[in-house]
Amino acid sequence: MTSSTESLKDVRASSARSTGPMLALLLLGQFMAILDVNIVNVALPTLRTDLHASGASLQLVVAGYIIAYAALLITGARLGDLFGHRTVFLSGLAVFTLASLACGLAPTTAFLIVMRFLQGIGAALMTPQVMSMIQRGFQGPARARALSMYAMVIAGGVVVGQVLGGLLVSADLFGSGWRLVFLVNVPIGAVLLAAGPRLLPRADEDRRGGLDPVGLIVLTPALLLLVIPLILGHELGWPAWGWAALAASAVLFVTFGLVERRFAARGGRPLISGKVLRAPGVAVSTVTLMFGPGSWGSFLFTTTLHLQGDLKMSPLKSGLAFVPCVLAFAVVSLYWQRLPSSWYRRVVPIGFAIAALGYIWIGPLASGGVAYLALTAVIGFGLGVMPIVMTTALQNVPTEDAADASGLLLTVMQVGQVLGVATIGTLFLVRFQDSGSTRHAEYATGWALAGLAAVAVIGSLLLSLRRPEPTHSKKAENHPVAVEV
Repeated sequence: MTSSTESLKDVRASSARSTGPMLALLLLGQFMAILDVNIVNVALPTLRTDLHASGASLQLVVAGYIIAYAALLITGARLGDLFGHRTVFLSGLAVFTLASLACGLAPTTAFLIVMRFLQGIGAALMTPQVMSMIQRGFQGPARARALSMYAMVIAGGVVVGQVLGGLLVSADLFGSGWRLVFLVNVPIGAVLLAAGPRLLPRADEDRRGGLDPVGLIVLTPALLLLVIPLILGHELGWPAWGWAALAASAVLFVTFGLVERRFAARGGRPLISGKVLRAPGVAVSTVTLMFGPGSWGSFLFTTTLHLQGDLKMSPLKSGLAFVPCVLAFAVVSLYWQRLPSSWYRRVVPIGFAIAALGYIWIGPLASGGVAYLALTAVIGFGLGVMPIVMTTALQNVPTEDAADASGLLLTVMQVGQVLGVATIGTLFLVRFQDSGSTRHAEYATGWALAGLAAVAVIGSLLLSLRRPEPTHSKKAENHPVAVEV
């Protein structure tokens, strides 16, 4: 018995040694993608000065990455199913690394915006493969540990993104200023590309195809025609083309729904499946996950401008100022599963309500100090309930649809962040332009953010009122979900 036990331990140790480098490589790639959602925030004021960028251009620098990521996330997962997760991961990593180099060398704001969009494409190809390869490469307790580390990377990427961005901008190595926040990806990406062919599994089994090119062709311009006028409208005096673009966006979204329904009727796998939307709790969760993360993304954007505006913090200090907020978010995100399962549905509306109340006090406490930092921690604590929304929604989704459902919810979260930056960010910039004070802008921004969080409260209340269906083998019970913030 002792010999058998020792043999089993040796096998497990050998497996850990063989899969450890693979997991490190995957998590580092995921970390870079999450890092670049937030690392640019702290660099925005410096970038604006260096490239003479307008407020709308800064919004597009942030939103361009997320638009591409949101539009292509599900397609990236499907491409992994078709061509192999290893191949698509490395392809996405190569695109991401080259785009990072181009961002760091960008001569103009317009060039930077285009390259940020390309970065988002690389991230959308790369990141869906991480979860798939963890699912295939790890079993039992090893998988649970790998997923816990994955969740830590997701949460840690936000913290490190804010702090590292401030550190790199403040260091100003060789007069590089904001450029290092992008160039830091290049040597890391090069090392991962060199190691990837040796460390990642060569073959994928049970590949499941199903691209939806027509749906993608309709969805992408629909998102662009919605977001770009919202960002540029005020700065350009709300020209006629902006209203025409918004109208065209509405038409394209309706067209997208019709295209998806027809594609599904013909036996295809649409990007957004009606079957998935009809699963109990999914439709309500999309509302909650549109507005909750929408407030989070715009909060990070506007608060960074305020910290380096009226509060006159350096990039490093403004990055460090977010640590209490994001750590509070991470604590709730990582440890909510330790609560009794009967509490899950009740905790979510309470969390969003805490965030809404916190947002209201952004203006009155905008003079800074310990109270302001404590307030940001309260907001982060409240918004940490977002993973619970996804888990609750996925409980009643059939296993074969779980990947599409989680992809849908993550896409909705990214779209929510884009719309938050486009609308709340514009409100902040307008108020700042009118008053010349970021503190004055924070008053209006705080109430608008509270409104978004209030909608998330309503959605989560509706979700909590649903009677959970009994789980059985056909449901996605304990389906692992990672939330990108």
